[in-house]
Amino acid sequence: MEGKKRKTFIGIIIIAILFIFFASSDFIIQYQWFQEVGYTQVFLKGLITKIQIGIPIFVLLTIILYIYFVILKTIYNKKLRVFFSPEKNKKENRWLLLGVIILCLFFTIIITSNLWYDLLEFINSTDFSIKDPVFHKDMSFYIFQLPLIEQIYSTGLIILIFMTMASLGFYIFLLIRNGTKQGIFHNKKEDRIDLKYILQEFFSLASKQLAIMVGAFFLILALGYYIKTFGILFTPGNLVYGAGYTDVHITLWIYRISMIIAVISAVLIIIAGYRKKLKLALVGPICLIGVGILGNIISFGVQNLIVSPNELVKEQPYIQNHINYTRQAYDLNDIERKQFPAKQDLNAQDIKENEITIGNIPINDYKPTLSMYNSLQGFRRYYQFYDIDIDRYLINGDYTQVFLSARELNQEKMDENSKTWINQHLKYTHGFGAAVSPVNKVNSSGQPDLVIKDIPPQGVEELKITEPRIYFGEMTNNNVITNAKIKEFDYPKGDNNAEYFYTGTAGISLNWFNRFLFAIHEGSPRILLSRDITSDSKILINRNIVERVQKIAPFFIYDEDPYLVIDNGKLYWIIDAFTSSDRYAYSQPVKEKSFNYIRNSVKVVVDAFNGDVTFYQIDKEDPIINTYGKIYPDLLKNIEEMPKGIRDHIRYSQKYFDIQSQIYATYHMENPTVFYNKEDVWQIATQIYGTANQGEDQKVESAYIIMQDPDKEEEEFMLMVPYTPRERDNMVSWLAASNDGEDYGKLIVYKFPKQKLVYGPMQIEKRIDQDTEISKELTLLDQQGSNVIRGNLLTIPIEQSILFVEPIYIQSTGEDNNLPEVKRVIIAYENKITMKETLEQGLNEIFGIQEEKQQEKETDSEKMMKGTNQELILQANELFKKAQEAQKQGDWGKYGEFLKELQEILNELEQMVSES
Repeated sequence: MEGKKRKTFIGIIIIAILFIFFASSDFIIQYQWFQEVGYTQVFLKGLITKIQIGIPIFVLLTIILYIYFVILKTIYNKKLRVFFSPEKNKKENRWLLLGVIILCLFFTIIITSNLWYDLLEFINSTDFSIKDPVFHKDMSFYIFQLPLIEQIYSTGLIILIFMTMASLGFYIFLLIRNGTKQGIFHNKKEDRIDLKYILQEFFSLASKQLAIMVGAFFLILALGYYIKTFGILFTPGNLVYGAGYTDVHITLWIYRISMIIAVISAVLIIIAGYRKKLKLALVGPICLIGVGILGNIISFGVQNLIVSPNELVKEQPYIQNHINYTRQAYDLNDIERKQFPAKQDLNAQDIKENEITIGNIPINDYKPTLSMYNSLQGFRRYYQFYDIDIDRYLINGDYTQVFLSARELNQEKMDENSKTWINQHLKYTHGFGAAVSPVNKVNSSGQPDLVIKDIPPQGVEELKITEPRIYFGEMTNNNVITNAKIKEFDYPKGDNNAEYFYTGTAGISLNWFNRFLFAIHEGSPRILLSRDITSDSKILINRNIVERVQKIAPFFIYDEDPYLVIDNGKLYWIIDAFTSSDRYAYSQPVKEKSFNYIRNSVKVVVDAFNGDVTFYQIDKEDPIINTYGKIYPDLLKNIEEMPKGIRDHIRYSQKYFDIQSQIYATYHMENPTVFYNKEDVWQIATQIYGTANQGEDQKVESAYIIMQDPDKEEEEFMLMVPYTPRERDNMVSWLAASNDGEDYGKLIVYKFPKQKLVYGPMQIEKRIDQDTEISKELTLLDQQGSNVIRGNLLTIPIEQSILFVEPIYIQSTGEDNNLPEVKRVIIAYENKITMKETLEQGLNEIFGIQEEKQQEKETDSEKMMKGTNQELILQANELFKKAQEAQKQGDWGKYGEFLKELQEILNELEQMVSES
């Protein structure tokens, strides 16, 4: 019998160990992965913090609750005159302790899960050095401290509810058990338990405890009213987001009075519970309800009778608060304002002097370019270019804006019969190389003029790729195993395929223990049973770069569109990371977003070959990122530590810029009266994009362009977007962000004269539609088995003028893999508009560049001819003198030679004169 019990005990132990192992397998794998990428501190921070606050909370709660329930049990046993032997009491107390431990463990998990991160932010908070105008508290209070107070409030409420339910259940259990055993609840006449008597006894016995519980509830409710006082700073209103006149003068005081009444109610309820006076207990709650009703009536009256009739005067200071704090929250206070006269006085010489700007006008659009990359450079169905990135490089010594994209391996596009486990996890493991083309060039067929192409990558020396393999990218969504017995597919080569063994540093070693772990994790025994996997093999997990960085630092918001960088022959990804908050007082939230404060504080670099992830802090002033830096000391590196070759390619985030430009369209108005009347609201300009007959009106996308700041001498890489007045099409301004060097992050708004018409993109689009020659040609092109696609209309500032350029694509219909090719370029300037096959032809049509070049050429020819004539005349004079000297000396032989040479020169002069 004892042997059987021992076997049963051993079996239970084994099952428990296996359960723990299976449950912890994911934890062990994740720990190894964080160890591989070098961020175990981030991984363990949450666990360590939960343990640090969880253990004392658990111990304290267990002691308090155990003593509480033991006292209750003793009181009620004495009250009902129920006595047990010491052994039975100990046994009951042991079961009670077990129940309390389970209950406290549950509470501890809830508390630590809710509080741990808010507690870390509270402890490590960084001041904003900006105070709100109502309570005069630093913004750090609302962003880092108030969330912890709110969590304490909600956690306390949950615990109180559970405590009340547990206490009620405990009372009922004791009453029924003890009362039934003693027979005091038994109705002998009807031979049943007397429930009415039980309830009377229950309330008689539990009144004090219930009073304490309800009193505690009102104390917590008082904390809730305290929190609500700060909530007025984040209240959506008709005019402003944040506290208005009524909120500050009425609502705030209602919350404060309610908070005091709630505290008084708690005291009265506890007193009433001990004295068993129900009426006394109801005084506080009735007053609280009365204040709430009266407060709503007063608020309604003040808003409609005092504020609304004189709204601007009453709300003006609060409108000013709303404007100021919204601009602060989106970093719009340092925008430099400049006037752009829009003289529209460009000439051929200006075009020539702005050769770099003109030479980088994007006559390709990124959407059709993506289709062309996939068709021209995909080579195999499983290769795919996911999207097109925009950057700038020095190519042949010229500062050149380019499109580029990584050639990734998309396993979803493999033939269904090829989607075996070996192919998906051991064989087809990586993409290969990239394609790069200048934005301003197409070949004779209207396709991108590729400067990096093919497999292996070939092209210009500046962009030479020596390590083209892409193990980590935007489409690498599955785990792969490297260094197995079978070689990996590298790239197609002639009739065969090139093969490869991974030489990078990424991956978790697949020893027998890890193979067992991953077999459990993957829910498949193949990793464990495969003979192709050895102890030298490594498994690469979390290969999708966006998911990879999110797993390391989930507290950032990430740009969903990473971009590729080529540096020293290797491929890297850069991902923009943002800090954000929804607690910035008076700041307007972004529509359809959950924040009203944002900064692009971090640039994340991911090695496409090794998967190394590095977080670089670029904003040193952002208090949120500085708080994260305190919480995770080893997470962030200074931007100065970023390799120069990569740092040269950081860009001002387009996502961040779009948010700022959206907010600035309204909040450039700093005068509260102008803001109230919405006199000068802007909107992002619109354009027609798509097929010629079915093009859709849509907002102009912010665009990266190489251009020259009107106040500077050199061109730079800038991000810009044009504005028009609300519900109007003429352009009023444009916003630009610098990307290069020390000016990185500088925002400039160029405003056009209000008294002068400056055409906006949609007005140019309408002029294109109204131009009979262009419309006729587009219609003809669209009827010849092709679709005409209108690309993005680009607004190009040059000198003190604006030039518009729109590429026109032709895409054949009824064919597979048809390519949209650039066939025409529309150029609009002032009242002139033209559509030609090339940008150069269009510029020549408008500015007469070729004529000036021809004139320059003719002038140069005249100069050359003039110079040549002078030389010939001098030679002729010299020969004539020599001939005379030979005649004097009687040397008739030399005399004849000099005359012959003189005759040849005279004939040449005669011919040049006749040609001119």
